[in-house]
This record gives sequence, structure tokens and C-alpha cells, in this order.
Amino acid sequence: MAGKTHISIRHIAKVYPDGTKALHDINLDIMEGEIVVLLGPSGCGKSTLLRTIGGLEEKSGGEIYFYDKEISSVPVEKRSCGFVFQNYALFPTMTVRKNIAFGLQLRKMEKSEIERRVDSLLEMMGLAEYAEKKPKQLSGGQQQRVAIARVLAIEPDVLLLDEPLTALDAKLKEYLRIELSVMLRELGLTTIYVTHDQIEAMAIADRIAVMNCGVIEQVDTPKNIYATPKTEFVVDFIGRINHLKGTVRRASHGLNVDLGFMEVPIPTDYGKGEGDDAVVYLRPEDVALMRPNTETTEEDKVVEGTVEQCIFMGDCYQVVAKVRDYELYFRVNNVTTFKHGSPISIKINADKLIVL
Repeated sequence: MAGKTHISIRHIAKVYPDGTKALHDINLDIMEGEIVVLLGPSGCGKSTLLRTIGGLEEKSGGEIYFYDKEISSVPVEKRSCGFVFQNYALFPTMTVRKNIAFGLQLRKMEKSEIERRVDSLLEMMGLAEYAEKKPKQLSGGQQQRVAIARVLAIEPDVLLLDEPLTALDAKLKEYLRIELSVMLRELGLTTIYVTHDQIEAMAIADRIAVMNCGVIEQVDTPKNIYATPKTEFVVDFIGRINHLKGTVRRASHGLNVDLGFMEVPIPTDYGKGEGDDAVVYLRPEDVALMRPNTETTEEDKVVEGTVEQCIFMGDCYQVVAKVRDYELYFRVNNVTTFKHGSPISIKINADKLIVL
């Protein structure tokens, strides 16, 4: 994304008094207006990093810059950051209007300006008809919009969201991540968003920073994170994937990973030699059941296998097939129920194999 760098994080570390290392040498640049998602499992340091950027958590080392200004000594209330947490923290006895106005009243703004901003946000967030309702009278999605409107009222430069959809049920979460993605792009604010949900991250982010054990494993666009993961952690964490263990063999053009039923070329900088063990990764969507009219390309490899499992999942069937010494997991939309041990032909898109 072209533009000016808004936030620069340099060598950030966080060590708790008991010696626990929450963050280790974190480096990240975030562009003006960019939506960056910090993605990782519980305890990986993503919320700690978010809170450190916002000033809610003290760092143990490193620097944080907003544009060209180092802001480590700047108190939280002067960092121009708006926070949205997973419980929304709405005041239950206040109306929607009063919740949105709260931050402005604390800043002792003119009453006319408060009314102008609140009315504008009520309209923008589709909350005008709920202005005099209390939070308990609203749906989860409406409460989320109130929480975001309250933050936007103070006109922050940076929006920080810490797992705002975690507490919602699956169907509402699916709806709101689409709505939130559209809303954040319309706002154009520099946004840092924390989640452990890979689908949520893919839907919302301009770029994703995948975190693990206090470090950033990879930063890239959602598409590149999924298609070209750079570490074993990223390839395992992002979506379900097949692991195929093989051995490095010498070929006429270089080195291959020999899987027994096919050979996979490996990069020249792979770092392993002939006879070494290697792992090839294959996404389920790059495996398909062969049918009489199935088309193939030069990149496709057709192999024979037997059915281990065939489970109806509602919108698809989940199939596990035995191919040589491997179990391949993939999905099909329509299938006659297979019996255990039924022979099948499988097409593998060899061009999509990932070698790490």
C-alpha cells in the first residue's frame, strides 16, 4: 500500500516482572489509512502489542513512532488512539446518544459541537432510530456500532480493536465481519485489529501480521499469507492443510522432494541436501475427486487412493483418502456416499504445493 508511514514499531520488547517474555524484538510499519490485523493464538502477544501501541501497557524496550515522533513518553490520553474492546464497555444506564457523547463531555467541548458530532455519527452508523435506547435494548451488532461511534466521536488518528467480535455467536460474527470490513474502509482510519480468527483476519485486513510466542512470523496481504506462507507455524495456523513427508532426491534440473507417488521441485535456496527429510504442504482445495468429465492440466497429478472417511458437513462432504502412506483431506460439493475402502482417483494441483 503506497502512502505515508503512520506507525513505526522498532525492536519492541515486553518482559513481565516474573520473567515472562510477552514480546521479543517486534518490528512493524503501518501505513496511513491501512488496516493491519494482528493474528495469532491465545497468549502469542497480539493484545499486549496493541495495548503497548495505545499506551495501556508499558514496553520493556524499543521505540514506537507516530509519523516521525517517538511517543513512548506520551500518555495514553494524548496518543489520539480510539479503543474498542470485546465487551464494548458501554454504560448500561446511558442511552445510545449519551454513550456516544461521553468522551466529548469529558473533554468539556461545547454543547452545540457535541450535538453536531453525535447526530452525525448516529446517522453515519445507522443508529439514529436507536438514539434514546439503552444498550440492553440493542442487538450485538448495534452495540458494536455504538462502541465504534463513541470512539469515532473523539476523532482519533488511530483505531485499535481488541477482538471485538469474539463474544458473538457464529452467525452474527459472520455478518458483522463483513459489515465491519466495509465500515473500516469507508472511515479510512489507520487501524490495528487483534483476532485469533483466521477468517475474520482475511476478511478485514489489508495486511496480516501473524504472531507466535511474542514474535511476528510473517507480515503480508491475506492472499499471500494463505498462498505463500514463509514458516511452518504460518502454514499450520492459517487454514487446514495436508502434510506430506518426503525425502530430498537429486534430479536432472536440481533437487526434488520424493513423495513416493510424485516428485516436487524445491527452491535452490531450500537449505537441504540429497537424502534429507522434507515436508510438502497441500491445501484441501488443491485436491479434487476425479470424475469422468474432469479436466486436467500439465500442473495436475492424478493418483489412485482409497476412501478412509466421507463425512457430510451440510454444504459439502469432507473426504479423507489414503494415498500410499499418506492421508489426504479434501472437500467435495456433491458425492455419492463412499464406503470405507472404496477406490477413487484424485487430482492434485502440483503447482500449488508448498515446500518449506
